[in-house]
Amino acid sequence: MKATPQQSALALLRIAMGINFLGHGLVRFSKLDSFRDWMATTFQDSLIPAWLVTIWGSILPFLEFGIGLLLVLGLFTYRASIAGALVIIILLLGSTLIENWDWAGMQMIYALCFYFIINNTDQNHWSIDKLIQAQK
Repeated sequence: MKATPQQSALALLRIAMGINFLGHGLVRFSKLDSFRDWMATTFQDSLIPAWLVTIWGSILPFLEFGIGLLLVLGLFTYRASIAGALVIIILLLGSTLIENWDWAGMQMIYALCFYFIINNTDQNHWSIDKLIQAQK
């Protein structure tokens, strides 16, 4: 099964984004309380209600881990990439509301990566999705 350069590029980007999200979630599991507290402190002067920041800080690591795992495996790649892009949009909103333009700039790079993955899922050659599709 020889892959084209586009298929290889997509697989590498998908896996890189997956590792990034997986790692973000994984390292936060052991310090969930302190991560949630950090978020509450960081956003205390923003327009976002404290209770919403607390909820988001509690679920974000699990979203990151799950999306990351799916991307690494290439399973439900399109849906996982849409979910990842939505997470980035939410994070981008938060970053702009506290005027952290460095974070916002980095999140725009993530958004572009998700755009590329979503736009090229037809090239998702090295993935569990492809194996499932081949068995149909």
